[in-house]
Parts: sequence; structure tokens; C-alpha cells
Amino acid sequence: MDRKTKAQKENLTSKTAVPLESIKELRRLTSASISDCKEALEKTGGDITKAIELLRKMGLEIAEKKQGRETKHGRIESYVHFDHKIGVLLEVDCETDFVAQNSDFCQFTKDVAMQIAAANPLYIRAEDVPKEVLKKEKDKEQFYKQSCLLEQAFIKDPTITIKDYLGSLVVKLGENVVIRRFTRYKIGE
Repeated sequence: MDRKTKAQKENLTSKTAVPLESIKELRRLTSASISDCKEALEKTGGDITKAIELLRKMGLEIAEKKQGRETKHGRIESYVHFDHKIGVLLEVDCETDFVAQNSDFCQFTKDVAMQIAAANPLYIRAEDVPKEVLKKEKDKEQFYKQSCLLEQAFIKDPTITIKDYLGSLVVKLGENVVIRRFTRYKIGE
């Protein structure tokens, strides 16, 4: 058997070595497609933690590729905190009305509205911060994590950022999704 045939055979063997239970678990944790889960597990040697990180990176790359696509549909989400002292209005856009009605999209908008109420971001992304504001900050990275929605740790899962959550949604839905704008209200502010 020549080296090329042997390498192909080893490659096939390694691809089938991922247990179905691991693929199911990764899919449950990430909502990624079965083929993406299998591929990520193969590339990481079956390590679920590394596969989650790889899927997250793949999601961000896919989201970046779709950023130029036009978003004319979407959803306005509102959130009022239980004590009625904080409220949020949020616009999240997508490419089609079909996706705007999708339960995952709707859950995302609810989660982000709640994030805004809880974490009080001032901007959506780091690029939105005015240069004169940034000049005053000594620790820019920490400022971004506190003040920019996409850089904040997700309140329901602090191991990911809102940007990661958005990337995973884009991968799952197959459309560009954009957090367009928000307004946060607090009694007395």
C-alpha cells in the first residue's frame, strides 16, 4: 500500500472515530448542524470544549462574511424589568421576515434586551465609541467590555460574549443579523 492510500485510509478511520453521543452532546450545547459538530469534533480529537471554541470561531467567520448583506426585516423587542424602573427598546434586523418570526431569533432579541437592561451598555460595538471618549480611558479593553454591548459577557452564560451569541445565531439561521439600535430607560436618569 502506498503512502497516499495509507493516509487516505487513516483519514477515513479518524473521521468515523467520533462517537455519535459526542456529536449529539455538542449539537445540544451549540445548536450547530450535525455535520459542523462532527467536523469540529474530528478536528479537535473529540474534545467537546475545544470543539465548542472551534464552532464559535467558525460562527464568527461566517457572520463576518454575511455582514455586507442587506437587512430589511427584523423585530422590535421591548423589556421592562419586574420593578418597572428599567425598560429597553431594541431593534434587531435580519434578511427575511421568515427569520424575524423564528423562535431562536425571538429568543435572541429577548435575551439581548434583558442584557441591555442588566448591563447598561452605552454603545453597540467598539467602533461606535467616539474618539474623544476613548482618549479619556486608560484601559480601553476593559472599557469596551463594560460599555460595548457586543463585547459584554452574556448575562445568561458569562463564558461567551454577545458577539459570540450573535455569531452562533447567524450560523444557525443562515442570515445576516444586525443589532441596529437600542434605548435604555431608567427612572430618574
